[in-house]
Amino acid sequence: MPSHQQLRKMVELIRAIVFPDYFEYKGIPTLELQSVLTSELHTVLPEKEVERIASEFMDELPEISRLIHTDVEATKRNDPAASSIAEVVLCYPLTQVMLYHRTAHNLLKKNVPLIPRMLSEMAHNETGVDIHPGAQIGSYFCIDHGTGVVIGATTIIGSHVVLYQGVTLGARNFQYDAEGLPVDKPRHPIIEDNVTIYSNASILGRIRIGHDTIIGGNVWITHDVAPHSRILQQKAIEQLSFVDGAGI
Repeated sequence: MPSHQQLRKMVELIRAIVFPDYFEYKGIPTLELQSVLTSELHTVLPEKEVERIASEFMDELPEISRLIHTDVEATKRNDPAASSIAEVVLCYPLTQVMLYHRTAHNLLKKNVPLIPRMLSEMAHNETGVDIHPGAQIGSYFCIDHGTGVVIGATTIIGSHVVLYQGVTLGARNFQYDAEGLPVDKPRHPIIEDNVTIYSNASILGRIRIGHDTIIGGNVWITHDVAPHSRILQQKAIEQLSFVDGAGI
């Protein structure tokens, strides 16, 4: 079976390759990464597939690195509390969770079993952000704070999207087969480019949130939203006569 310790080492090696100015690593991290990856792939794949998939992953590592750097840049641009790129890389959960996610998503696309899901749960445990490895996430992705964010398996997220803590991109319901088992089909939202979703919003079902939209906090959305929309929570009603429990 795959080793949590070795998978964690694999992500640490990827981190050292992606951010060499911030994370030192003795030896040659690319060579060690290929060795660790190959070893872990042997636990879940036939021998004939291991070398091919490991080689493809190493060839695609520069693109994974590029995407992660866009995520870091987006976080720096969207959070005035971030004083520098170094602070985002070293302190923000976004960096760690996207190292895991973009690695896991790449391996899942190659039909690698089990390992992508283990990586996503390791990220969830370390950061409080739960992203299924199947979720497709574009460039310049930003999660501010992050705790409690949930992104389902068939979610599609465009570029320049910002999520705040507690956001759920989930399924509204499931379809079942003749044996009563849930069917794995698209059931999570599509979030187009330049969308901001504020804290504790729940966006459920295979719906589309149009580009350049702002979704306010604590809203519940189960229908398509047109581009350039502003969806806000209803304002609280102040009732001056509300005394000693009257009106409850």
